[in-house]
Amino acid sequence: MAGIATPVQNILRLVVKELRSIRADPVMLILVAYTFSIAVYTVATSVKLEARDLTIGIVDEDRSELSRTLLGAFGPPLFKISRQIGASEIDSEMTSGRLVFVLEIPPNFQADLLAGRQTSVQLNIDATAMTQAGNGAVYIQQIIAQEIANRKAGRETVTSLPINLVVRARFNPNLDSGWFSSVMQILNNITLLTIVLTGAALIREREQGTVEHLLVMPVTPIEIMLAKMVANALVILLAAVASLVVVVEWALGVPIAGSLLLFVLGSAIYAFTVAALGILLGTLATTMGQFGLLAIPVFVVTQLLSGATTPMESMPTWLQWTMRTLSPTPHFVTFSQGVLYRGAGLDVVWPEIAKIITIGAAYFGFALARFRKVIFA
Repeated sequence: MAGIATPVQNILRLVVKELRSIRADPVMLILVAYTFSIAVYTVATSVKLEARDLTIGIVDEDRSELSRTLLGAFGPPLFKISRQIGASEIDSEMTSGRLVFVLEIPPNFQADLLAGRQTSVQLNIDATAMTQAGNGAVYIQQIIAQEIANRKAGRETVTSLPINLVVRARFNPNLDSGWFSSVMQILNNITLLTIVLTGAALIREREQGTVEHLLVMPVTPIEIMLAKMVANALVILLAAVASLVVVVEWALGVPIAGSLLLFVLGSAIYAFTVAALGILLGTLATTMGQFGLLAIPVFVVTQLLSGATTPMESMPTWLQWTMRTLSPTPHFVTFSQGVLYRGAGLDVVWPEIAKIITIGAAYFGFALARFRKVIFA
């Protein structure tokens, strides 16, 4: 027992040293506090994926009751501006950016529709606003289809649609993108700050020359490395849990469906994994500038290809396999979505935890080998 107690005591003392170093760095503490509070709230309330306040112009060449009904159907909150324009104004209105959509209703539109003849309308879209263009086009098609169905139902007394489709959106009934972006922002922050804080702690020791003090102490490389990983991961986990409860659940009103304790357990394992990655990057760089240049592309790639921004299924198969093999982030995103959104238990998410542990063990072994070679050579 004495043989085990000594390394544990060494690690605890080194953890305390690292925590004091973090406390003595007010800029880093302010960065952590801002990232897990104001940044999360701002992203959730300002960066919206759903279409809102769209601008649409309607070229009405039919001048019928149905075309006037369509003109009145495009209103708030989905559409901010809905006005009638002439055909000659289409190019100038869209080129200037005043209108994102222009709907052209041809002559005899209502007469052809009621007579059962084939007819069509044209929707012009400014596709430079990609999110608005994609989501808005779907909404406009639904509005037109609904108005036409209502008109035909009122005329023929029975609807021509044989199926009544009932849509039930689970886990996010209002389809509010803020529910998604707030939690994903916390996951991104855990990845970014754990890498930055852990790697920066090692670089700071090397730049200030205090790493030599550790070399003459009765501690081993693995104890020093574990202390840096545990201390910085602990700070990030405390900030992430506080952000999840205070900002996401209380301030934004996003319900947490699953076990917070299970999320903390999985996040601790993941933070330990990316902390090992931070140590690895810290051994590859000799200055803080080099470390930043290494950390930024690593973070960007892991986040863009993690499934948090775009679905993994939309990526090429080889890229999906590569990311799930080399990066723990896709597994952490799947784990977090399952626990926080769907209320999944350990019996459901344990495969993702096992994969994070496996990748983390590989990162830790590689980082430890580099740490011994670079610091204790």
